[in-house]
Amino acid sequence: MKGNAGGADLSNAAPILGNKSYVEPPVFTPANLLREARRQKGLAYGQVPRICVLDPDGDTVEHLRETGRAEPDPHWACYHTCLYNYEEGGVSYGIVGGAVGAPFAVLVAEELFASGCRLLISVTSAGQIAPAGRPPYFVLIERALRDEGTSYHYKAPSSYSELHPELREMLRGAFEKHPVPVASGAAWTTDAPFRETATEIKRHRSAGVLAVEMEAAALYAFSEATENPVVCFAHVTNQMASIEGDFEKGTAQGSVDALRVIAATAECWLERNGQNGLPAGLPNGSVGDALSDAPGGGKDGA
Repeated sequence: MKGNAGGADLSNAAPILGNKSYVEPPVFTPANLLREARRQKGLAYGQVPRICVLDPDGDTVEHLRETGRAEPDPHWACYHTCLYNYEEGGVSYGIVGGAVGAPFAVLVAEELFASGCRLLISVTSAGQIAPAGRPPYFVLIERALRDEGTSYHYKAPSSYSELHPELREMLRGAFEKHPVPVASGAAWTTDAPFRETATEIKRHRSAGVLAVEMEAAALYAFSEATENPVVCFAHVTNQMASIEGDFEKGTAQGSVDALRVIAATAECWLERNGQNGLPAGLPNGSVGDALSDAPGGGKDGA
């Protein structure tokens, strides 16, 4: 039996890996969803800052709000999140907190790029696998092991999703002059943090994986499929609570250091692309066109 009334291929032990069309456009688009959200909420059309940040833990958002640096974006129409705007070094940023896990992170990424974002930076807390220092420290995730589900809706099966090579080259040496320690290497992206077994940890450590987190593999698959630039960092803060005194992130729950890493990344990108903020090495016509090309989307559809 090849299928059933629900459309699943019962001959495949893992349906998520089968019957995918990676070139066929989706019926349900973020631009159309946001159009209807704006209509329901009575929001005017407007674009988000060109550089946006995902802060799954929400600590950086909380720090910016507590210090009076963040204001709600008046145009953000997402049903599930709040987008806050802040400035750092004369550069405007948008930041979303609390989008934990691959499906949620990619959902928000889709909506951010459909709203005018041109570079997305994700900084997520992570567990240490192979030590690259004493926590807390950051890892620029150059590739992410695809042990989650969302990436397989964007990219054919493979072991890893990867940071775009031109973005990786752009960031080479970017953090050498900064006081924040930033390593580079591989991460393991999981959907099930409480199913990280000793056997799996040992296997991934032997393969040189530095950290385990919950978003990067899906965000990089999304980036490759949509040609939207995404840079992911793991903030290694813990050893999966295997020792007492774990999960110490630093000043303001690590937010001060995270903001430095974000600003350094943005600086490299703006130097490469100019103040217009065209994506580094990625033909990103889809960013500007996502609103106008979708049926009923764009300013006229708002």
